[in-house]
Amino acid sequence: MSENQRTIKSQVSISGVGLHTGNEVVITFKPAPENYGYKFRRTDLNTGTLVDVDVDNVVDTSRGTSIEQDGVRIDTVEHVLAALAGLRIDNALIELNQSETPILDGSARLYVEALLSAGIVEQKALRTYYELTSNITYSNAEKKVEMIAIPANEFRVSVMIDYESKVLQSQNASMRNLDEFKDEISSCRTFVFLHELEYLLNNNLIKGGDLSNAIVFVDREMSRTELDHLAHLFNKPRIEVLKEGILNHLALQYTNEPARHKLLDIVGDLTLVGMPLKAHIIATRPGHYSNVQFAKLIKKHIKKERSPETGHTFDPGKPALYNVNQIKNILPHRPPFLFLDKIIEMGTDYVVGVKNVTINEPFFVGHFPDEPVMPGVLMIEALAQNGGILAMSTLEDPQNYITLFVKIDNVKFRHKVVPGDTLVFFCQFTGPMRRGLICMKGVAYVGSKIVVEAEMMAQIQRK
Repeated sequence: MSENQRTIKSQVSISGVGLHTGNEVVITFKPAPENYGYKFRRTDLNTGTLVDVDVDNVVDTSRGTSIEQDGVRIDTVEHVLAALAGLRIDNALIELNQSETPILDGSARLYVEALLSAGIVEQKALRTYYELTSNITYSNAEKKVEMIAIPANEFRVSVMIDYESKVLQSQNASMRNLDEFKDEISSCRTFVFLHELEYLLNNNLIKGGDLSNAIVFVDREMSRTELDHLAHLFNKPRIEVLKEGILNHLALQYTNEPARHKLLDIVGDLTLVGMPLKAHIIATRPGHYSNVQFAKLIKKHIKKERSPETGHTFDPGKPALYNVNQIKNILPHRPPFLFLDKIIEMGTDYVVGVKNVTINEPFFVGHFPDEPVMPGVLMIEALAQNGGILAMSTLEDPQNYITLFVKIDNVKFRHKVVPGDTLVFFCQFTGPMRRGLICMKGVAYVGSKIVVEAEMMAQIQRK
């Protein structure tokens, strides 16, 4: 059953402090067009740079997941992304006036509530999933981490944690589908062991921590003096250690709340793959580093399956995602120099377009008229126009921009194209956009046969 993409109905803001910076932050979620995905923008820098939610942009996983693009960094993104993915929101622009997202209560609950208050609306484009055809596994022997993605009809997650601790014993948590995220997972808060808390405090790393946004497990004996000192640091009148080995500032919502929070982190971190998954994720001892490595592995599988070497075929008879009139609203080209009839598929990093080649094309009048062959330079132009649709999809207002191709490398013409052929163009980003420059690989097919391929670089410029 096909599903439409979704975005929020109106913008909504929420404020709080960054966990590590301690700075007051205002984060604003804004509606975004189809196939936009998730992008961050720092309003305090006035650069306009967009930071794509992409595993290739991850720069740090030590105290959360941080991404960076063109020198613009966003810290602790996992709870924000979990809220968006957990509500099946596909497209959103996230603006914030500091480098770090607000920690709030240490969960995704307040983000979920804010997004629901903004309303969720369906868009016309269909949601594209990555559906596994075989298992994908990741392991880290040193950290005793194992993660596996198994083909499934929907996205589900099973988690086991084990810190070999007397105060936090082995736990399991599961989510059968995303319908359970809001009520069963989103409110589960982050947690920390006392020895980790002491390290963070001593290194001035949790300036925004106030004991209301984390469950603290006490893994050593504490004197009354130490407890009183901790209460003073966090502006609490008095704190005690409960029999379960937890500071009494917070009560557990579930006996397995820590495992559920690790599941929440997986939902957020796997958005970095770039598209929703139909898979059952089974994780043992996960963390941000392993989640990101696993996301990289999944993205690698996706790219491999779409590469020309796999003999990928497409159905040119699929209904149009964009028809020719809609394409004309995105690209400045017009007949006889518009070489796309429709777009049939698009994701956050790829696009598939179609052109039906007929004898009525004006270039056949003078190009080998007795044995008409589509000029190779025009096939490249058509491939570039298809890539232009993908480049424009990264913008909020594509009508105000044009794409100028600045470099084309490794062009290979493999077969001639003649009247009656149907060209299918596949273009995919080979990396994130940096300073307005986008690199992509393009391949054109007739049936399952590759007729031309090229590596292209384009620059997006305002008109």
